[in-house]
Amino acid sequence: MHNYYVYILASKRNGTLYIGVTNNLKNRAWQHQTGLCEGFTKKYNVGNLVYFERFDSIDHAIVREKRLKKWNRAWKLRLIEEKNPEWNDLSEISG
Repeated sequence: MHNYYVYILASKRNGTLYIGVTNNLKNRAWQHQTGLCEGFTKKYNVGNLVYFERFDSIDHAIVREKRLKKWNRAWKLRLIEEKNPEWNDLSEISG
């Protein structure tokens, strides 16, 4: 059995957000934080893991990722605040 994760990164509290999917959350968060991921997260310094969900199926994870990306910003912020009101970096306690 594999674990797949949909995650949200932030540049800071209420800052720039990035939503992604991975099968290795700890490593992927580290890649974003150290600038190994070229593109959006590196350009905008988005590296704090503020939210994640675990799935047993990559298909379900991808569907959830696509849905979250379509959400308006207020809904995304509310989702983060419900589980992580202090906007702590969860990369040390993640999967």
